[in-house]
Amino acid sequence: MIAIIPPTRTTPPSPSRPTGARVALRSPASRGLLDGAWWPHSRDLTVELPELVDVLDPSWGRITRIAVNPMLWPVVPRKVTVGRRVVKTGWFTPELDPHTLLLLSYGTRRFDLLVIPPETTAGRADRLMVAACAPDGPRLSATDLVAAETARPGPTVAGR
Repeated sequence: MIAIIPPTRTTPPSPSRPTGARVALRSPASRGLLDGAWWPHSRDLTVELPELVDVLDPSWGRITRIAVNPMLWPVVPRKVTVGRRVVKTGWFTPELDPHTLLLLSYGTRRFDLLVIPPETTAGRADRLMVAACAPDGPRLSATDLVAAETARPGPTVAGR
């Protein structure tokens, strides 16, 4: 019997695509609805989540599960490969704010990150990261934070 196994993708990311997770975390001593903010480069979770998990694992412990609201993601994979392990992913529509990423770490700790849309300008993304990491915690939900920032005058999309 002969098995044909397709080659695994080994090509590095395109040079035009920036690498590294853009994330801001609030102090562990502060409390709030959000534990920080994440500004992905794209809406491709298979590319973006491994970079994020690599950054978060040392601080938060081994991330074991991730949940998103599929409203902002064209494809939600059932799992993503991070190094030599697999992290399970899933989605919840009514239960999870569309601009929130829920992460569970080994030992059942839960973390919630504000998801800043990839096309957001750097200035707006910076303000959202600061708001999500405020020492006394944001007073608004993730979607309300994004809506409030979008309502401010000025460009909302990078490159415009």
